Amino acid sequence: MTRIAVITGAASGIGAAVATTLADHGWTVAGLDLVPTPHTSYHVVADVSDSDSVTQAIRSVQRDVGLIDTLVTAAGHYSTAPVSQITGDAWNRMLRVHLGGLRNTAHAVLPQMRGRGRGSIIAISSELAIGGGDGEAHYAAAKGAVIGFVRSLAAEVAPHGVRVNSIAPGPTDTPMLAPDSPWRAPEYLATLPARRLCRPDEVARTVQFLLEEADFCTGEVLSPNSGAVI
Repeated sequence: MTRIAVITGAASGIGAAVATTLADHGWTVAGLDLVPTPHTSYHVVADVSDSDSVTQAIRSVQRDVGLIDTLVTAAGHYSTAPVSQITGDAWNRMLRVHLGGLRNTAHAVLPQMRGRGRGSIIAISSELAIGGGDGEAHYAAAKGAVIGFVRSLAAEVAPHGVRVNSIAPGPTDTPMLAPDSPWRAPEYLATLPARRLCRPDEVARTVQFLLEEADFCTGEVLSPNSGAVI
C-alpha cells in the first residue's frame, strides 16, 4: 500500500532528513517549502504562513500524488534577541511561520484524514518550548504554542482515527545554527550529557518511530535533545 507523507520545510535541515528517511522506508514524499525540495519525489513551492498558499499546495498533492497519510511540519526559522529588542514584526513572523504554519497545514489535511478515519500529524517543536532560553523568548513562545496546539488537536481528532504528536529536539546540527552560534560552542556542548548536538537523522528516526512503531501514541511530545532537558 502506498503511504503518502507531506513534509513542510523539506528543502533542508530536519525537514530534508525526515523526507529522506521516510523515502528510504517506502513512503512517497511530497515537500512543501519556499524553494524546490530535492529530497522529495514531488514538491510544491508554498509559504506555510499563507493559508491560501497551503490550501492550494495540499490540493495539488492530493490531485497529483494521492490522499495524504501523514503530515510533518518542519518549516521554521530561528533568530535571537532580548525581549526589549523583539520587534512586532519579528514576533508576528515567528508565530506565523511556526504556529500559523502548523494550523494552516493541519486545517488543509484534516478533512480527508477524518473522512478516511486515519492519519497522523507530527509537528516539530523545540526543547526551548520546554526549558526556555536566554534571548529566545519569541522562538520559545512560538514552539511552546505548537505543543499546546498539538495536545488540544490530538484530543479533538482522536475519535476520528487521527493521531497528533510533537517532537521537540534540542540544538540540532543544521544550517539554521550559524557557525558562530553559542549552541555550537565547546563550552555549551560540554554541559550536555551527550556532549554533542543532535543530528537531523536522529530527529527523522524519531518521526519514523512515531509513524511506524508507536501507533498507540497521540498528544505526546518526544524530545531527543542530547540531555539538554532531563
